[in-house]
Amino acid sequence: MIMIFKKFFKQHSLVRLLWHRLKADLAALSYGFPARKLTVIGITGTDGKTTTVGMIVHILNECGIQAGALSTAFFQAKDQITFNATQKTSPSPFAIQKFLAELVKHGCTHAVIECSSHGLIQGRLNHTYPLVAGITNISEEHLDYHGTMDEYIRAKALLFRMLRKNGTKVLNRDDRSFAYLRTVPTKNSAIYSPAHQLKDVRGTSASCRAVAHIDGTDHELALSIPGIFNLNNALCAICCTVGIFDLSLEQALQALQRYKGVPGRMEKIDCGQPFDVYVDFTVTPQAYQATLTALRSTLPHGKRLLTLTGSCGDRMREKRPMVGKICSELSDVVVVTNEDPYTEDPQKIIDEVWAGVDQNKTEAHKIFDRRDAIKFIFSKAQPGDAVILCAKGSDTTMWTAEGQIPWNEREIARELLKQIAQSREQKANDGNTLLTSIMKTARKNS
Repeated sequence: MIMIFKKFFKQHSLVRLLWHRLKADLAALSYGFPARKLTVIGITGTDGKTTTVGMIVHILNECGIQAGALSTAFFQAKDQITFNATQKTSPSPFAIQKFLAELVKHGCTHAVIECSSHGLIQGRLNHTYPLVAGITNISEEHLDYHGTMDEYIRAKALLFRMLRKNGTKVLNRDDRSFAYLRTVPTKNSAIYSPAHQLKDVRGTSASCRAVAHIDGTDHELALSIPGIFNLNNALCAICCTVGIFDLSLEQALQALQRYKGVPGRMEKIDCGQPFDVYVDFTVTPQAYQATLTALRSTLPHGKRLLTLTGSCGDRMREKRPMVGKICSELSDVVVVTNEDPYTEDPQKIIDEVWAGVDQNKTEAHKIFDRRDAIKFIFSKAQPGDAVILCAKGSDTTMWTAEGQIPWNEREIARELLKQIAQSREQKANDGNTLLTSIMKTARKNS
């Protein structure tokens, strides 16, 4: 029945949109409009939303404000965290309203919600009544649904139009969305500008820091997570909390120093291997550019960056060769593999990413099976190198034509790294055994 409904009424048809919004009304009514009992902060954008949500809820909880969060990667109520198995940024309105009701039940006073453009257009986020709305950035993504960048930005703007009468919009002056979003009428505005506020930016394989010019003075902004682009997310998080809630800039900066990151977002996997391994949710061309550039800047001289890449099915085919091109320009080794094919032919997706790979600039490989691809890229890594497994992040499933199948990249990476370590240890033991045997034989002969 649902398939017939979707066939006759396209995604943007008035009937489908009204249906979505009716479900949102019913969901809020069913759970007693829980957002009315919460202070809600909504975060939207293309890249960095999940990490920014994580930073904001961390700041609030560290400063004694009882907060929860809903994001692509996780659900959080105070210090209780569970994975978002749906892999959807904005799940069904019933799931959203149920979660907000649970936050109220847990004694939370604040909720931080990651907001997708699909969820905004379809009304899944109706009746959340945000007091604060922030944006990280906008780049080419989901144009198969929105059609143009202008429509994409207008979809994101819906979050700011949902603000309460005394609400605050938080905008990125350096982003292409700024010119349009600044025209959305709101009572209060806060603006951040990474290009103008951050200087002396430094990053290592495990941390990043900068001098941040905030409120007319310079402050040390330090994060215990890798990726200098996360400093931009931190500025957004600061603007969404300081000056709006009862906490100081010093409290926010200290809280951010203790922030440990979001699982699957530039997460470092350490099983004692002699090279660095990261799992990340990098999917857009802009994210690939930022992530791989940041990692290259942390590499010791003469060491290599190895990148596992692919692309999602059923959306934005035009970005696939762009991803392949960026990977080949910034990586020493590129392995193109299967990701989340959905209903598309996975080999065709791999070939379209491969079409953008410049094999004159990188050592490139195509390996269909993702597990085999991860095992192969680990085998290519040498001491001091960095390996990044892109796109799957904290996902616990992979979407195929047959539906979702179990897939936990973080755990698979750990398993394969442990196998490699065991294999090396066994070889070393075999070598020692052989050496001992040779020495015994030599002593007997002498």
